[in-house]
Amino acid sequence: MEKLVMKGGRPLHGEVNIAGAKNAALPIMCAALLTQDPITLRNLPDLQDVRTMLKLLSQMGVSVNFPNGSDKSIVILQAKQIDKPEATYDMVKTMRASILVLGPLLARFGHARVSLPGGCAIGARPVDQHIKGMQAMGAQIEIEHGYIEASVKEGSTRLHGARILTDMITVTGTENLMMAAVLAEGKTVLENAAREPEVTDLAMLLNAMGAKIKGLGTDHLEIEGVEKLHSADYEIIADRIETGTFLCAVAAIGGKITINRCRPDTLEAVIAKLEEAGLEMTIGKDTILAVMNKRPKAVSFRTSEYPSFPTDMQAQFMALNAIASGTARVTETIFENRFMHVQEMNRLGAKITIEGNTAMVEGVKKLSGASVMATDLRASASLVIAGLVADGETTIDRIYHLDRGYDRMERKLSALGAEIVRSK
Repeated sequence: MEKLVMKGGRPLHGEVNIAGAKNAALPIMCAALLTQDPITLRNLPDLQDVRTMLKLLSQMGVSVNFPNGSDKSIVILQAKQIDKPEATYDMVKTMRASILVLGPLLARFGHARVSLPGGCAIGARPVDQHIKGMQAMGAQIEIEHGYIEASVKEGSTRLHGARILTDMITVTGTENLMMAAVLAEGKTVLENAAREPEVTDLAMLLNAMGAKIKGLGTDHLEIEGVEKLHSADYEIIADRIETGTFLCAVAAIGGKITINRCRPDTLEAVIAKLEEAGLEMTIGKDTILAVMNKRPKAVSFRTSEYPSFPTDMQAQFMALNAIASGTARVTETIFENRFMHVQEMNRLGAKITIEGNTAMVEGVKKLSGASVMATDLRASASLVIAGLVADGETTIDRIYHLDRGYDRMERKLSALGAEIVRSK
């Protein structure tokens, strides 16, 4: 098993390029199931979750072609013939986003068999809203032997439009229902839809394929179903969470870095909190120049759905607050088990206490290197940031979590001057 070994205390200097967004790439790849024509995707991140999704699509019969050979940032997907409209437990258990094949398969082929995702380290994340919405669109759904068995009603060849109000804001639920609705007969209205930039990115691809979706970026989406979709050539949005992670890193350890190929307009809540912490930023259309030459100030925040502070940045800010001046209050409202990194951070000398869904972080002047273990994707990133500032050597085990969502993070940090290596 691989691990990261790092020595802290080295400020960051230089430039870093941001990869495509994992949370946009996964549903966008699933959208290829909606047409028999080829879909060309650009700015695809080279991540474990992306490779898993490509494997799942390939198993179904989707052709996967990298036209530039070893360059994995451009892929052509073509779902001309799907031999097996099924996502097995072996695939879904390693990546919950596999549930996103349900809507496209049901919409285009009239049936699908997808394993229930099961448990997750950071929370339950149920799929009942996906099922409820598809039933409203005329799907017959049964859950047997751990699988969702879905089909259009007997006598019908397509789903039909419906007004769907979800009980909660759900990103994957919005994406699944949106993909199901684009080929449905009639008009579908999604109320209480997720507003995340990754949802909008998927909608923009679908419209480029011939879909008719209105209300992009709002919680009210109107989708007029069409008979079929066609090919498209699309560039995936930059990863706002990777951008925020590098900003937290330089805010914690200090230095001067330029972040290229990013989308600052998708990070307003994060940027506001970083400015509050003392990070100086010059923001362009797709660049951020970040400078830090002092100890950061503690910042309190509460996670919530976009455009509020993202839960995917909570752990990274926890690391920043751990060495900041003052005390911060961090409230997590999205996932019930998303404080598992706290115990590991305290091993490095942080002073963090938890009560319910709130963590109190009392900043200390320095952390001390130790062996720690990553528990999930964003927890991994928080431990890397803590290791950048800790005295001595820090070893982070179970970094396969990190590889699920960050494209060669240790290489990018090394290029910025950090002392960090991957070893077995």
